[in-house]
Amino acid sequence: MTASTPEERRGGEHTGAGRGGHACRPDATGRGTDGRGHGGTHRPSAAGHPGPPPGEERAPLIGRSVPRKEDPRLLTGRGRFVDDLTEPGVLYAQFVRSTVAHGEVTALDLDAVRAVPGVVAAFDAADLGLGDITARLDRPPEEFAETSMPVLARRRVRYVGEPLAIVVARDAYAAEDGLEAARVGYDAWRPVVSEAAALADGAPLVHDAAPRNTLVDVAPFATEGIDEIFAAAHRVVRVEARTGRQNALPLETRGALAHWDDRAEQLVLRTCTQVPHQVRTVAAGCLGLDERAVRVLVPDMGGGFGLKCVVGREEIATAAAALRLGRPVKWTEDRKDALTASFLAREQRYDVRAAFGADGRILGLDADIVCDMGAYSCYPFTAGIEPLMAAAELPGVYRVPAYRVRGRAVATNKAPSAPYRGVSRPQYVMVMERLFERAARELDADAVELRRRNLITDFPYTGVNNITYDPGSYRESLDLCERTLRAEGWYERRDAAAAEGRWLGIGYACFNERTGYGSTAFARRKMELVPGYDLAEVRMDPGGAVSVTTGTMSHGQSHETTLAQIAADTLGVGLARVKLHQGDTDRVPYGWGTFASRSVTIGGSAVRLAAERLGEKLRRLAAARWDVPWEETELHHGTVRLRAAPDTALPYAELAALAHFRADLLPAGTAPGLTATASFDVHHDGTFSNATHGVVAEIDEGTGGVTLLRYVCVEDCGVAINPRVVEGQCRGGIAQGIAGALFERITYDERGEPSATGFGDYKVPTAREIPDITLLHLETPCPTNATGAKGVGEGGTIGAPAAVLNAVNDALRATGTELDTLPVTPRAVHRALHGG
Repeated sequence: MTASTPEERRGGEHTGAGRGGHACRPDATGRGTDGRGHGGTHRPSAAGHPGPPPGEERAPLIGRSVPRKEDPRLLTGRGRFVDDLTEPGVLYAQFVRSTVAHGEVTALDLDAVRAVPGVVAAFDAADLGLGDITARLDRPPEEFAETSMPVLARRRVRYVGEPLAIVVARDAYAAEDGLEAARVGYDAWRPVVSEAAALADGAPLVHDAAPRNTLVDVAPFATEGIDEIFAAAHRVVRVEARTGRQNALPLETRGALAHWDDRAEQLVLRTCTQVPHQVRTVAAGCLGLDERAVRVLVPDMGGGFGLKCVVGREEIATAAAALRLGRPVKWTEDRKDALTASFLAREQRYDVRAAFGADGRILGLDADIVCDMGAYSCYPFTAGIEPLMAAAELPGVYRVPAYRVRGRAVATNKAPSAPYRGVSRPQYVMVMERLFERAARELDADAVELRRRNLITDFPYTGVNNITYDPGSYRESLDLCERTLRAEGWYERRDAAAAEGRWLGIGYACFNERTGYGSTAFARRKMELVPGYDLAEVRMDPGGAVSVTTGTMSHGQSHETTLAQIAADTLGVGLARVKLHQGDTDRVPYGWGTFASRSVTIGGSAVRLAAERLGEKLRRLAAARWDVPWEETELHHGTVRLRAAPDTALPYAELAALAHFRADLLPAGTAPGLTATASFDVHHDGTFSNATHGVVAEIDEGTGGVTLLRYVCVEDCGVAINPRVVEGQCRGGIAQGIAGALFERITYDERGEPSATGFGDYKVPTAREIPDITLLHLETPCPTNATGAKGVGEGGTIGAPAAVLNAVNDALRATGTELDTLPVTPRAVHRALHGG
């Protein structure tokens, strides 16, 4: 493995390793291609036109930081988000929400609401008569408690902010006035506001169907003889860690615009969701419609981060009101509701022990994991989304020969939880990295060397958790990250700072990120709905331009660019000739949207396979014209040419015109038109990106404040379709990880009232708190999908909390105090410094 020099990063040549190897490959952005292009044997050019002059070759699109196709629209204010949309005669909706965390609604008077000037209607659960939203796991009752989430609460409320009624008015102001007129009576009950309270003997039940408030209890997995392993271990270290409840905080809050289309006989629901087909499924079920009668459309979306990959209640209620009134109805969530009533995440507690031998090798891992999932299971993943992830993948990048784990999801009287960028991995990576730091102190060993001794280095590797890891650069990323910080002199600066009475520390986090979960991986969770596959269609019009339709759904990941790069490279057409279509449930039979870094690994693979099939159709058409076997042809820069006579070529535009306009000249059995479809699924454990993050932090002795001085990320996401997009994903993810490490947290008081109702209470970092970030890239192509790419959407968020926490604890090393709770607050640091 080699690293890039500054000269190479400015654009020099650098040859890459073959599939299964890894190399650091620069281009003008610091990352380049792998020398093979991953785009087939051809080179791209504009469709319908000959390629470059003889002797000239155009660089492949895959691996190039081409400008984003989305940017001209989005950066000039021409983006169209849900709140920008309207329909003639549109009405505006808002929701009457519970002000009590737990109790029974004894009275709900909407007559005064209906009398407010401008209010058109107000509906409660009885008025709309909707079905419930129910997410299921196919597990026995002792492992999974099935509960349902009503679209509007009926008599029982389970968290502050739960919707009770929908108010529909002529404008948004009248809708807000209507909310003020609502009169609700409650019989308030004692709420459950922590995971400890939920599991306590005699605790009130959030759901009668969930004994001891346990929604999911993963049957304990244990390696035979693990107790004996711990008893005989040279050293056993323990970490008890907690992480705070967070909001994913997309820039665009949730929203919906619904109307009935008489001509199409469809409910048209425009909403900002990561999973349009799942919204369609739930809307049809709750409203009693065929899925054909529901069309979900997603315009431009201002972020999702997982919060929008579950189905919310409000968009279904908005659709129901539109059907009931026969008029378009629009709802836009305000920031207060987004913070208090929307889906949250991350509140977890870990009690983990690790057994080590005298040589520093880990012998066993024993974990108890409890995730506070709030009041309801989210659809379609259920409340198992966090504990199932953590229990299955806790060993991570390390060779753990023995393992015991119990993972539980508990219900509390808080807003429900949903996936948030990383889904449990920021938490369990933090725990694993804290174990190695603690073991290093107790064994008087170097923490980085202790990691090296335990990293997986031989691939493929099947772990004690029965997961097989494909090739990665675990050791190489750690080595490069440490080498970078040492070369910059940070270790000497740390020692000098200590001599001066300053508090400076260095921290690392080494981890992997499973991406491209296929049907097999999700089926192991025993979900009723099993995501995994995705579909793509690639179509060429009579002039040679290409349309790509996918079941994935971009919410900021640049799909219009990256998926177009895959199609363009495969077909050998110019990027400007390719247009991506997404977010329309009428265009794709079914799709699973975007989450878990699946869009390029799975959706991109489907696009490539469909493009290859379209390319074969073009070759067959040309071969028929020349009366040769189609295998003797090849795609080349917007043409099909003869391998044996490269000067003999037909432009795509000529072949496309033939396919569409001259059916009489098509070979026997050939259908008119040029369309190809493909699906892609993963029937194994998926693929694993990996990274190491290194952080230098300094503590202010007077305030306990933490300043990040340096951040280095060495990541390996396989083939980078667009390196600039990869870097943007890494930087954004790191910023969110820092936010969880140092700033963001929602707490609840004893009445179940949330602490954060606005940005005055919910601390979000600004650019000032985010340090300069150096990104170094390794490349170990995925050997099992069609693109060589691994996912990159979540890695930045996964590694940052652990690296930051370890840097803070390293800065505190002289105090003998260690912190294992996130976020790290100035008060906690100050107490650690001053003996609190």
